[in-house]
Amino acid sequence: MSDFVKVSRDGDVAVVTIDNPPVNALSFHVREPLMQALVELRDDASVAAIVIACAGRTFVAGADITEFGKPMQQPELRVIVAMLETIAKPTVAAIHGTALGGGLELALGCHFRVADAGAKLGLPEVKLGLLPGGGGTVRLPRLVGALKALKMIVSGTPIGATEAHAAGLVDAVFEGDLTTHAVNFAREIARKGGPFTPVRDRNEGLKETDLAAFDAEAADLARKARGLEAPIACALS
Repeated sequence: MSDFVKVSRDGDVAVVTIDNPPVNALSFHVREPLMQALVELRDDASVAAIVIACAGRTFVAGADITEFGKPMQQPELRVIVAMLETIAKPTVAAIHGTALGGGLELALGCHFRVADAGAKLGLPEVKLGLLPGGGGTVRLPRLVGALKALKMIVSGTPIGATEAHAAGLVDAVFEGDLTTHAVNFAREIARKGGPFTPVRDRNEGLKETDLAAFDAEAADLARKARGLEAPIACALS
């Protein structure tokens, strides 16, 4: 497959492991084989479920900043996430360390997310003067609600696994060998059967949105941004 993306099998569960030290950034040389692996597993009838994990000390900690300002090489992250959502079999992101920016957006492309107890998740792009570009602003509110998502996106501050679980962003928190837990989780979900709804089509986080409270929070966050363009754009978009 690739030095940066490896596929292994635990029975009928496939594990796709990203290995791009030091922080598993989503460089082109990761995105290309990742897309290829996911397409092949999507079409493999012997695979009942797919786990996306990372080697080393962290899940995907974001985009490759050395690629900023350069022509984007395909596939872009948003294309990979969109393809992930076409997979009918359950997909599970196994998050340890941090899932930041594009890493969290990749995880949001999966049906389910499980995390190590010490993991942190967030969209810190505003701290670089950027807006999340991989669909996180659309998918995150569908799980955690509009107000929670707004605060996470505009502040750029990550939240811990326990808070993420309580908010609905993470489906389970584990201690110990996370990949083993993720494989067992995926296998059990597959055994129960689908259909499995992509995050883009889920609405549980939006059912009780208080629009007045949301508008007030957005205005307050924009005011606190003190003229910084990225947080204001996130708050008011």
